[in-house]
Amino acid sequence: MIYEEITLGVGNAALHVYKPDKTNKNEAILVIPGGGYGAVCTDREGEPIALSYLSKGFTAFVLQYSVGEAAPINCPLAEASAAVAYIRRNKDKYGICPDRVYAVGFSAGGHLCGSLGELWHRDEIVKKAGIEYGENKPNGVVLCYPVITGGEKAHKDSFYNLIGTTEPTEEQLDYYSLEKHVDERSAPAFIIHTAEDELVPVHNSLMMATAYANAKVPFELHVYPHGPHGMALGNAITANGNLGYIDKRYERWVDDSISFFRGLK
Repeated sequence: MIYEEITLGVGNAALHVYKPDKTNKNEAILVIPGGGYGAVCTDREGEPIALSYLSKGFTAFVLQYSVGEAAPINCPLAEASAAVAYIRRNKDKYGICPDRVYAVGFSAGGHLCGSLGELWHRDEIVKKAGIEYGENKPNGVVLCYPVITGGEKAHKDSFYNLIGTTEPTEEQLDYYSLEKHVDERSAPAFIIHTAEDELVPVHNSLMMATAYANAKVPFELHVYPHGPHGMALGNAITANGNLGYIDKRYERWVDDSISFFRGLK
C-alpha cells in the first residue's frame, strides 16, 4: 500500500490516499465520513472503510471536508466535487479508470455523497469547485444510513450545521432535501440502512429509494432489521468493542456495493 495526503485548494479540504502497490485501470472510491456536518468521523467511517475497499483492489480516497463555522454554504459539496475532479485528473498517477470513480458516504457524509450524486450539475457548485462541468459526477454512490430529507423525518442538527442556522427557510430545506432532486442525471445509488436506526430514521433511505424508482435511475436498497445508527463496516474492526455494531449480514455491504457497481451498464 502507498499512502499520501493531498490538499485540494478548495476550502479546507484534504484527501488521504490509499493506493495499492500495483494498479492498472483500477476502480477508485471517495470515502466521505459522517459527523452531522459538525465533525468528520474518520476513525470509524474513514480509514477502515478505505482499507476495506483497498483490499478489494480499489484506490481509496478519504475526504476531510469543512464543517461547522468553517463551512460556508455549499462548501462541503464544492470540496467533494473538487475531490472527484482531482481523482479523474490524476488517473494516470493512480492507475485508475476515470469511468469507474465512485463515492461512499455515511450519515451526514451520506447526505454529502448523495448531494454529489444529484446536485453535481448545478452551476454554483461547478463554479465554487473550480472544475469543468461533469468532472465531479461519480459513476455511482453508496449511501450508508444517509441523512436525506429536511422534512418531518429529518436529522435536524445536520441541516442546521449545513445551512448555518437553526431557522432555515423552506427554500433552503428544499434545496438540500435530496429526495426532491433525483432525476435522469443522478448517479446510480446503492443504499443501506437499519430499521432500528433512531438517530436518522430509515424513512430517509426509503424516500431516496422511492425517488430513484420514480426517476427510473438504477438503485439497490438494503434495509437490515437490527443495528443502531453508525454501523460502519458492521464488524469487529469498526465496533470498538460494542457488539451492537456487529452483524454478519450487514457486514456484506462492501462486497454487495462492488457487485452493484460492476453490474452497471
